[in-house]
Amino acid sequence: MRTTGDTRARIVTAATELFRRQGYAASGMKQIVAAADAPYGSAYHFFPGGKTQLGEEVIRTSGAAYLELIAGLFPPAEGADMATVTRDAFTAAAQTLSELDFTDPCPIATVALEVAGTHESLRLATAEVFASWTDGLAAFYLAGGIAEPAAHETASSVIALLEGAFMLGRAARSTGPVRAASRAAAAIVRAAQSGAAAAPADS
Repeated sequence: MRTTGDTRARIVTAATELFRRQGYAASGMKQIVAAADAPYGSAYHFFPGGKTQLGEEVIRTSGAAYLELIAGLFPPAEGADMATVTRDAFTAAAQTLSELDFTDPCPIATVALEVAGTHESLRLATAEVFASWTDGLAAFYLAGGIAEPAAHETASSVIALLEGAFMLGRAARSTGPVRAASRAAAAIVRAAQSGAAAAPADS
C-alpha cells in the first residue's frame, strides 16, 4: 500500500531524473507527476509553491546525495596521496559518464546553468549545494595537510574542473575531457601540497 511519503518521494525522484536528462525548463509538472505515477493534484499538495519549490527540493536532496558520493571518492585515508586520490576520482567520474551514455550524471549543474539569471531561489539553492561540496572536499585536503585558504581554493578548483569536464564530455560524447581534467586536478593538488610543505621553511 502506497503512503503519502511514498508519493512525495516518487515525485522528487521523477523530477530529479527529468531535470537531469532534459533540464528544469523542459520538465513540466504534468510530465513529472506522470513519471511518478501520482495524481496531478498531489504535486501541489506536497509542493504548494509549485515547480520552483519542487526544484529547490530536488537541488538540496541531490546535493546531499552527491556530497556523500564525494566523501566516498575522497576517503580520509591516513598517508594517502591526495593527488592520486583526486586523479582516481576523476577516472571513476569518466567511467560513470560513459555508463550513462553521456547524459549529465548530476541535475545540479544542469539546473544551475538554466536558472542562475532567472530564478533567484533556485540559484541560491544551487550555490548552497556547490558550497557544501567545496567544504566537504576542502576537509579532505585539510586532513591531508593543505592549510587554509589553500584547501578551499584547491577544492573549488577541483570541483570546477570536474563540472566543466562533464559539460565538455557530454558535448563531445567522450571521456577525454574528464581524463584530461584529471591530470590538471592532480597537478593543482600537488602544487598545493608543495606549498604546504614549503610553508614552515618560509615562516
